[in-house]
Amino acid sequence: MKAPLTWSLMRQAYGQALVRLGEQNPDVVVLSADVSNSDFSAMFAEAFPDRFYNVGIAEQALVDVAAGLAYAGKVPFANTFAFLFATRALEMIRTHLCYGGANVKLMGAYAGLSDSFDGPTHHAITDLAALRSLPGMTVVVPADAVAVERLLPQVAAWPGPVYFRLNRNEVPVLFDETYSPEISKGMVIRKGGDVTLIGTGMLLHRCLEAAQRLEADESISARVIEIHTLKPLDRDLILQAARETGALVTAEEHSTIGGLGAAVAEVTAGAAPVPVVRVGINDTFAESGPYLDLLDRYGMSVENIVEAARCALSLKGGRRPG
Repeated sequence: MKAPLTWSLMRQAYGQALVRLGEQNPDVVVLSADVSNSDFSAMFAEAFPDRFYNVGIAEQALVDVAAGLAYAGKVPFANTFAFLFATRALEMIRTHLCYGGANVKLMGAYAGLSDSFDGPTHHAITDLAALRSLPGMTVVVPADAVAVERLLPQVAAWPGPVYFRLNRNEVPVLFDETYSPEISKGMVIRKGGDVTLIGTGMLLHRCLEAAQRLEADESISARVIEIHTLKPLDRDLILQAARETGALVTAEEHSTIGGLGAAVAEVTAGAAPVPVVRVGINDTFAESGPYLDLLDRYGMSVENIVEAARCALSLKGGRRPG
């Protein structure tokens, strides 16, 4: 792990990783709902034109064609904006992918608030809740470009439907060549004993900043866990953190309803009940505007995470497990 000194485009890393995947596996095919220039899947189209299908602006057809290719033995990567998978194409995903267990990989571009200037119709702030609730669906949220490169081959090899969330904007480079994620396994990326900050996607960077600030300003030792797989969730790691630190904070670029915070609360409620304070979008639509400003305005700033940690500590009585 290294300090976030540089920023890079997650979707560009995706396009490059997709080409490498195509070189390694001739069964990989790519479909687009006319967004290949936006999400960089056009790189695959240029490298393998006979394995690329643009179905046009028809997201329901995108899913159905991908399902047909999967049932014919291919490994389809279907590409459109995240909010469209969670809305317009959701019925096809439920019935034609999840019910039948189709081996389709859904690449949700411009997730969260990252399509910031297109406003609330294009923001994807309920996609994790919608896709996580479907039986048989795997949900993966990489935190940076390195994570995209390391996780994509695993997505291709993972059986059944997968939803993979991609940010539109440049994001901090958090990881280096030593990063070795594994689908379904979270990772402790900062040790701490007083409170645990659990982050996913872009907000992992802000969890790390919050942990540093808590230690420097208040001598609070904050553990930081990365959850790149929301489903299946790493129950053991979360329960360990709950039992060892006694207080949890979740941080996600998503509604506080139904996403990472809800998943963590579901795990802890029955097995290790501790305070779980959720950082995210508080049941509202967001406005248009600069991306980083929107994150701050809608409750996902570093200070919001710091304050959530203070709240979680107070709810457990300020006790620090010895």
